[in-house]
Amino acid sequence: MGQPTTDKIQLSARAAPEHAGQRLDQVAAELFDRFSRSRLQHWIKAGTLTVNGKQAKPKDKLMGSEELVIDAELEIEVDDAPQAIDLPVIYQDDDLLVINKPAGLVVHPAAGHHDGTLLNGLLHQDPGLNNLPRAGIVHRLDRDTTGLMVVARTLEAHTSLVAQLQDKSLYREYEAVTVGVMTSGGMVDAPIGRHPQDRKRQAVVEGGKPAVTHYRVIKRYRGHTHIRVQLETGRTHQIRVHMTHIRYPLVGDPVYSGRLKLPAGATPALREAIQGFRRQALHARKLGLIHPTSGEYMEFESPLPADFEALLASLRADVAEQAERP
Repeated sequence: MGQPTTDKIQLSARAAPEHAGQRLDQVAAELFDRFSRSRLQHWIKAGTLTVNGKQAKPKDKLMGSEELVIDAELEIEVDDAPQAIDLPVIYQDDDLLVINKPAGLVVHPAAGHHDGTLLNGLLHQDPGLNNLPRAGIVHRLDRDTTGLMVVARTLEAHTSLVAQLQDKSLYREYEAVTVGVMTSGGMVDAPIGRHPQDRKRQAVVEGGKPAVTHYRVIKRYRGHTHIRVQLETGRTHQIRVHMTHIRYPLVGDPVYSGRLKLPAGATPALREAIQGFRRQALHARKLGLIHPTSGEYMEFESPLPADFEALLASLRADVAEQAERP
């Protein structure tokens, strides 16, 4: 078990107009979502999380556009055990790690996944991460989404990367395969929150958190589309929910895709490929960030995993076979 340490943390964020009428603790939980609601409420009550330089109460309603500032001593403790897990590290220095996450790896311990997670593997690889919030994990990917994640190795780097995530300067680009043939790219601007009937799912809901997804077509197939997606926000299951919302769910998505759909006359090979793809066809392909120490812009890219490439090959082969038919 990690021993608690303290570090000085200083962060600021500005409430948006859509936050008008919302409680301070609710807005703080959205703007500083790397910290628990209870920790933020404690800071508000202690006066170390202020609104426009003044102390407020957790239940106070905001007008929108206020500046929220945290200036606090952060007691950090990670109780999770280090575990020897193979983590594909594509870049590392004294400030950060960039991981190419494989499918099936859960990022944080949670109900049903108490160990064997990315966090456990990080603590084994770098025991010093025990002294950072969430072992330095800045953003997450779903268990079966593959691709790039950045992990901070110092509190200063963590603060910088979280700020980049909040001001949308952390660049994240994905590739996905959707069910259905898109006519063009576009943007989805629709708020996301918990599904009103199924608490394990997310959905586009009135009063949800603002969420914006940009997408463009890479290639169309007979019944599917290979797309590139850029996130402007980072809500839970955002790409999966937004693509389902516009009726182009991701291939293989066990939660949001619904029943299996195939183009008319699909080849046996394509049928087998689609039926056998048992995870959402989503890969975090590119990651761009400003280095916390040097200030240099850095960009990383991850090739598509083998199962994703095999899926695309089956789609191409189906198109070719249809073209050869009389």
